[in-house]
Amino acid sequence: MKISTYLLLIVLAFSLSNCSHSGENSEPTTETEKIDTLFTFTFLGCNRVSYSDQKLPAATNSTTANVTALKRIFNKIGGESHKPDLFFFLGDMVMAENDSIALDTQLIAWVEQYNDPAFSKMAKAGIEMVAIPGNHEILYFDTENHGEYPLKGATETWIKHMSKYMPDDRKHVTGADSVVNQMTFSFVRNNVAFVMMNTDTYNEGTKLNPLGLEGQIPTDWIIKKVQHYSTQPGVDHIFVMGHKPYYINCKGFTGHAGFPEGPKLWPAIDKAGAVAMLSAHRHEYLRSQPGGKGTYQIIAGNGGSKGQATFFGYSTIHILSNGDVKLISEGFDIGNPYYAGVPNNLFTLRDSTTLTRTANANPYLGTDCTDTSKTVVLDTTAVKKTN
Repeated sequence: MKISTYLLLIVLAFSLSNCSHSGENSEPTTETEKIDTLFTFTFLGCNRVSYSDQKLPAATNSTTANVTALKRIFNKIGGESHKPDLFFFLGDMVMAENDSIALDTQLIAWVEQYNDPAFSKMAKAGIEMVAIPGNHEILYFDTENHGEYPLKGATETWIKHMSKYMPDDRKHVTGADSVVNQMTFSFVRNNVAFVMMNTDTYNEGTKLNPLGLEGQIPTDWIIKKVQHYSTQPGVDHIFVMGHKPYYINCKGFTGHAGFPEGPKLWPAIDKAGAVAMLSAHRHEYLRSQPGGKGTYQIIAGNGGSKGQATFFGYSTIHILSNGDVKLISEGFDIGNPYYAGVPNNLFTLRDSTTLTRTANANPYLGTDCTDTSKTVVLDTTAVKKTN
């Protein structure tokens, strides 16, 4: 046997020996191939109970939150071995939608409960929480007109109780409109920029719209902020967040389900390279990539409110050192009624993917978003009080 052939057999045997000890699904790595998690954040929205259930002790307490689901989710997040650096609550944490007095009472109770170590592990987990309001915190229901309209005093009430959950280093709207736009702001953590939207900014009534309009946002400020972050060398990823989404199952909505400025905002944030718009409002988990590529619309409104959701839970995004953005959604099957405790329904993985700008090879529920040219919908369906 030639020496070269002999040496080749030795190398081959050594390689096979190493493989047999590395595990069935493992891959050999070197120090230069090691991928670290640089930053992690978790998000969810919509945990308040339904209008008809807000006085049921089995469903809620003075917070009007789905207490059973909230406690379970908070304990899961706060008990993670790798805890998120940030936790986002994307609105509808309380029922409110009545007057600023009800909002005041419910937010006081919610914050007290959130900070109670006896309620959940979140209180001592050291996780930064950032919250933005939903339509139930910032609008009221008008029975005569069967719709939702800006609630006077809601902005001040939200700021009074929730400003502690708005970053001190945030950038915000300045000038004449700064007061009503306090809940729209931006900030940076690690190499990630976040642009937070109040998707129901307060506005006074006019002759044309005497009760004011829902779904209002400071569009130009948001676009300029996203464009600014896209040019910053220290920012690699941009996320836009608001309670209301623009796309639902690849259809753009400009009425109550979404917001009127969606057709202007979406192309701008997509062009600027935003990773995703993260939203709630619709009571379920949905991931789509409008146009079949580019920016994602991810709806995580499955925090505990009754609706389309089949599971309650939360979603997490990991920013990796190799530039990848990993999305994971976890949850447990909902009981009957929706606020029932279901300890035997375990948390399981529901969605997992890498958020690529190119067409995602892992579509959630097989949704086809390749053609969105004629999908903008002005949804005029009356809003029901029970929603």
